[in-house]
Amino acid sequence: MTLVMKFGGAAVATPKHFAKIADVIARRSRHFQRIAVVVSAMANKTDELIALAKEVHPSPPRRELDMLVSVGERISISLLAMALAASGKEAISFTGSQSGIITTTQHADARIVEVRPWRLLPALEAGKIVIVAGFQGVSRKGEITTLGRGGSDTTAVALGVALRADKVEFYKDVEGIYSEDPKGHPGAQLFSRLSYDDAVSLLSQGAKVLHTRCVKLAKKNHLPLHVVSFLRAGELKDAEGTWIGENESLSDEREVSYEEERHVETTGFAHV
Repeated sequence: MTLVMKFGGAAVATPKHFAKIADVIARRSRHFQRIAVVVSAMANKTDELIALAKEVHPSPPRRELDMLVSVGERISISLLAMALAASGKEAISFTGSQSGIITTTQHADARIVEVRPWRLLPALEAGKIVIVAGFQGVSRKGEITTLGRGGSDTTAVALGVALRADKVEFYKDVEGIYSEDPKGHPGAQLFSRLSYDDAVSLLSQGAKVLHTRCVKLAKKNHLPLHVVSFLRAGELKDAEGTWIGENESLSDEREVSYEEERHVETTGFAHV
């Protein structure tokens, strides 16, 4: 069984948060043989890097901005690997390009066209926890790219598709997906289950728990998503949080699909 876990900026807000994440991952490893973790940059780190760039150039070249802001996730993945090592778990971190996240050429708003997880698979089979930098990839021209808003969530789903994961778990600072923002509306309804289309509709209306891109990608590949609270992530129960899906799972026979149709190198991945 394979699980992809995704932790956003709020979950990695401070160095102390990484120890808690390591504990959550260790608990989930009791139930899943293979675990891949996608992490975002630490809270406000991307904004800090953009501000730093603008101190040098008021309108930075997009290529160079991608080179700079992609550092944020690399900080997170290395710190999480260290936290797991400190807890006795063997882990290894990979950038987006090392993970085989292949994208279009647009800087700052690239789309994923393929995932080639060839470096990840041996590590997973060896029992290591794989940690992948969200929000970033590499274009077919070999350039570092970033995925724009919602990029890390999309990375997690794309990786789940590539690894034939049983599901993707998103650890957020809320209990799941609500009818309204629960921070401003205490009486908002928490949904225990949503179809892909209903989730996209809610998210499009302003619920910022996930980006619609990742839900649409999950729908293409019939990959279940599970949104849960990082603040209450102990022994996770299936009834907690919000499930998104149509009671289907990704089969080994189904052809995978990403954000853009693949135009080159269509062999070597479909049977991963």
